[in-house]
Amino acid sequence: MTTNVGGRLKAVRNANGMSQRELAKRAGVTNGLISMIEQNRSSPSVASLKRILDAVPMTFSEFFSIEYADEEKVFYKSSELREINPARVFKIDADVAKLVSLRQVGDASRHSLQLLHETYEPGADTGLELYTHEAEEAGLIISGEIELTVGDRKQVLGPGDAYVFDSRIPHRFCNIGEQTCVIVSACTPPSF
Repeated sequence: MTTNVGGRLKAVRNANGMSQRELAKRAGVTNGLISMIEQNRSSPSVASLKRILDAVPMTFSEFFSIEYADEEKVFYKSSELREINPARVFKIDADVAKLVSLRQVGDASRHSLQLLHETYEPGADTGLELYTHEAEEAGLIISGEIELTVGDRKQVLGPGDAYVFDSRIPHRFCNIGEQTCVIVSACTPPSF
């Protein structure tokens, strides 16, 4: 069985919310090379693929362990949820990013909905600067508390509380409590 490097690269790039041009710039390669690889019209050298994966960031083992079945996967074990790098999503310091976990269900590039299991440790913050993305999002707080700012509105939400808003409005999540906050959220279209 041959590996579909192009299909995998495109899925990884989309899951990380990058355009071909952005990935090429970060990797120091041409946009044309990314395009040719994704179309399986060019097989990258090990060195080129490493530069590209470093720009994601992702290791070779992570890249080649991703399984994309021909048939759509329906069920996922907790261990199969894909961690999205919070430092990239929120443009925050790596130390602060360690306090946030965003675990995605499945391959969001194959769906019109992105489902996340989010964990915010005490003191976790998506950054002092409010962020936006092209989507609508909703979430349900499972445990702990989160202070959610949406535009000029701010609310502390606890277990059983929920939210829904247009993600183009600047927003921010901050765990001001003493317990870990767990949220299950959805974005449509997928934008992380």
